Parts: sequence; structure tokens; C-alpha cells
Amino acid sequence: MRITSKGQVTIPIEIREELGLLPHTEVVFEVEGDAVRLRKADEQSNGRGERLVRRLRGTADVEMTTDEILALTRGDE
Repeated sequence: MRITSKGQVTIPIEIREELGLLPHTEVVFEVEGDAVRLRKADEQSNGRGERLVRRLRGTADVEMTTDEILALTRGDE
């Protein structure tokens, strides 16, 4: 296995499946002597939902209150 010119390496499918490493999974690299360990990041602080909310926060372009938005989603008139 080789590192590409962009510093990338492919994780074999068997390892990705065994560890549940799906696309966009956050990982952590840990250096131990002359070896590197790759592991999934702590899901509580780096979960997909949290990343998604962080990315979307402050991007709304409609000025509505939470109550107004909830009324729309519930079909209240």
C-alpha cells in the first residue's frame, strides 16, 4: 500500500466494514513510537448530527420565530 501525493491511503474494505468506518466518519490518528494508530473519534463530541448542526447553525435566511416554524410544520393556521 502506498501513500498518494496528497497524503492519502485507502483503508481496505474488510477493515472499514469490521470497524464500521463509513464515508464521513471522523477518525483520530495517534502516534506510538514509530507506528500510527487510526481509530474512530469519540462519537459524542464528533457525531454526524453534531457536525451537521454546527455546519448549518446561522445559515437560515428566513426570519421566523421557532413558534412560527413549528406552526408551519404542524399545519396550524
